[in-house]
Formats: sequence, C-alpha cells, structure tokens
Amino acid sequence: MIATGSRLPDVQLHRVGESGVEGVSLATLAAGRRMILFGVPGAFTPTCSNEHLPGYIERLEELRSQGIELVACVAVNDPYVMQAWGAAQGVGESIQMLADGNGDFARAAGIERDFSGSGMGMRNRRFALIAEDGLVTALAIEPARGITVCGAADMLELLRREAAR
Repeated sequence: MIATGSRLPDVQLHRVGESGVEGVSLATLAAGRRMILFGVPGAFTPTCSNEHLPGYIERLEELRSQGIELVACVAVNDPYVMQAWGAAQGVGESIQMLADGNGDFARAAGIERDFSGSGMGMRNRRFALIAEDGLVTALAIEPARGITVCGAADMLELLRREAAR
C-alpha cells in the first residue's frame, strides 16, 4: 500500500488531449515537481462534485503559494468522463483530470474499494497526497464517508505546518 516515504506507482493514466486520448506516465508527470494528487471514487458523484473537486479549484492559488506546482485529480473513470466532469466544474487547465479506467493506480497503490453495492464496481478510496519528485511526503486516506482528512483545506494546513517547521 502506498505510504508516506514511498514512491508513486509508475502506472499509465489517461487524459483527453488535443489529439484525443493520450497516456500519461504518473512517474513522468511527478518528476521534478511538488504536486498534490487527490482521488475520488467517481466523477459526477455528489460528494466529489459538490465538495472535493470544488475545494481544490477554490484553493488552487493558496496551494500554489505553498509551493505546489501541479494539482491532479484521479478516478476510476474513462478519460472522456474525466474531461466532461472537469468541463462541467470549470477546471480548464488548472487541474489535471486523470483517468485510471482500468484501476491500475488504485491496485498498485493498494487503495481499491469495492463499490459494487452502489453499482460502480471497483474504484479507489477517497484520498489526497503530496509528492515531491514522485516521493510521497504526506498521505491522507478517508476513513469513512465524506471529506474529513483529504480536502484542499486539509492539504493546505499540512503544507502550512510543514513550512512553519
């Protein structure tokens, strides 16, 4: 399972670019950057759409002021769904919307969760992490429903405490 001090799994994620669907190596995306990667169980779901993603959109500049160079959102959805969800939320180019359609990241990170009872199959748990050059320096995985430890405000607080040391 992914943990503080471990490297991000080197998996292929996907996004829609100018030429259509393109593969994105998570290791390449993270290389040389300080980033936040947060994951949601599903695009267009209520908590993800009403709280989790909007929180990162609203606090993006504050996160950047704390040295975050890239914010990315990942979900076990296809690239077109992630693109449409980003457009519906007004993300633009500010947050990378990454699809883990096959659940490769979720499995490699050990954060798979079975949402079959809701008709959604295997997804990833709700989480957020901070990584520097692909090394996880902070990780928050939600223990239950809702957003109590992995929202933008939580990551911002972690960054501020870290800067105060």
